[in-house]
Amino acid sequence: MSRDKYNASEKLAILEEVSNGEIGFLAAAKKYEISKTTLMRWQRRYKMYGFEGLERRTHLQRYSAELKLRAVKDHLEGGLSQYQIIDNYKIASTRQLFNWINKYNGHSSLKVYKGEAKAMTKGRSTTWQERIEIVQYCLAHEHNYQKTAEHFQVSKGVLHFLIDGHHHLGKLLILHLSSTGFAILPLVIA
Repeated sequence: MSRDKYNASEKLAILEEVSNGEIGFLAAAKKYEISKTTLMRWQRRYKMYGFEGLERRTHLQRYSAELKLRAVKDHLEGGLSQYQIIDNYKIASTRQLFNWINKYNGHSSLKVYKGEAKAMTKGRSTTWQERIEIVQYCLAHEHNYQKTAEHFQVSKGVLHFLIDGHHHLGKLLILHLSSTGFAILPLVIA
């Protein structure tokens, strides 16, 4: 199925058919040979942007580094679903948000445009001993990721990796990832 099988007017007619109760959501997806996800995306974009949201985009949407960072932090701090975040920030798709989250967790900077400051930069390396101290500090401060990240100047993505590894493996700590593997050692909290 071609991605551009339906123009904006046709998409609107399909959405109106569903909203008027002439056909059910799943039946419409089957009838018009589109996925349920596609139909939901059309519906969401129409509610957010009106008719323009249904038109084929001929250029990529540009987002400021600040907006990207706020959206990523909203996701990582929880409380909002991915769909709520893309609606709040008018982001084109959950895939776009997912890409930003991966860049953030990978310590890459989010691409900036025309002189904006970088939102994120590559994180610093940590030693094995520092990682133990980071986990101990975070646990001692009731999982306050923000405070721990600021104290040790590491990203919250690194903290989540270390702390989640600690919780999933009991009192063990994943200390090193590399092309050769990783070490799992006992974590002794002083």
